[in-house]
Amino acid sequence: MTRPFRKYQGLGNDFILMDGRRGDLPDYSGEPARALCDRRFGIGADGLILALPARDGGDVRMQILNADGSEAEMCGNGIRCFARFLADLDGSGVGMSWRVETPAGVIIPKLLEGCQITVDMGEPILEPAGVPSTIAPGHPLADAELEVDGLRLQVAAVGMGNPHAVVQVSDTASVDLERLGPALEQHPAFPARTNVHFVAVESPDRLRVRVWERGAGPTLACGTGACATLVATHLRGACERNATVELPGGPLQISWDQSNHLQMAGPAVLVFSGTLADPTSADASGGSAVNASEDPSQEAEIDCATACSEGCQRPQACPSAAAREQALAFLDQVSLDQMVNLANNSVEERTRRRIGF
Repeated sequence: MTRPFRKYQGLGNDFILMDGRRGDLPDYSGEPARALCDRRFGIGADGLILALPARDGGDVRMQILNADGSEAEMCGNGIRCFARFLADLDGSGVGMSWRVETPAGVIIPKLLEGCQITVDMGEPILEPAGVPSTIAPGHPLADAELEVDGLRLQVAAVGMGNPHAVVQVSDTASVDLERLGPALEQHPAFPARTNVHFVAVESPDRLRVRVWERGAGPTLACGTGACATLVATHLRGACERNATVELPGGPLQISWDQSNHLQMAGPAVLVFSGTLADPTSADASGGSAVNASEDPSQEAEIDCATACSEGCQRPQACPSAAAREQALAFLDQVSLDQMVNLANNSVEERTRRRIGF
């Protein structure tokens, strides 16, 4: 069985997205997600995002699987791509918003003009236990010097429904990201691992950031990280509450409003679409997933009118195949003139019924 997918990117942070709002998607966590996100043997992405049925009164639920197969609580660029994905599937226009259930709580993205989407990212978490981090609480910021791969770094811990470590530097280009990123991601001060951000203050309203994402490695952008970085940098007294955060993939506009919520605005763009096979146990070399069942009786019901809009999902056992065969047999037996007469008779009969004859 094959299923449609679409790939989107937000400032170069790219994701595979699939629609499972009918509750018919298999489990993609672990190796299936890792195989799909592999950039040589799979589609290639920073993560896999699934649209699932809501559980707690929202409009839809979002599951985010990192490129290593682990599950993430939230992703700022991911939820913008998620909103664009839903809008494209459903034909939604400017002003549409959704209450999206995530492990980090309900997040509300809203469509703007063009490819722009704004997201209310909620309130930052500043208590270390909620990040989570073992860095001692500070006022107003949990900020401590840590030893990271032989270096002493001043690290702030901020939560945005997922953990972030923020390190302020004079020049992001000089940071050895491949060395310090994974070392800080797995530092004992962050028991659930952490996303890592190195930030340089270019002006009070402009920050430049390099990103190492938990479970994905270096990425071109991180929306929750941009929010966490602005919070930490503002609380350190180095920037304003509103700033442009320049990431390798481009800028995000971040505002920390008076209600204590972070507002993020940025783009989300469709890259391409296609179909893929259901996962079984993708091999260790990252091979493509294959159909999990050859028995059509074990497969969920499918609505061909909607699910197959981008191609038949069950070419080997199509539930509409019998109906198509009957229609083709009928067309083989009936001439064009006969079909025209049938249509005219049908119209005449419906007219008589409508006017009471």
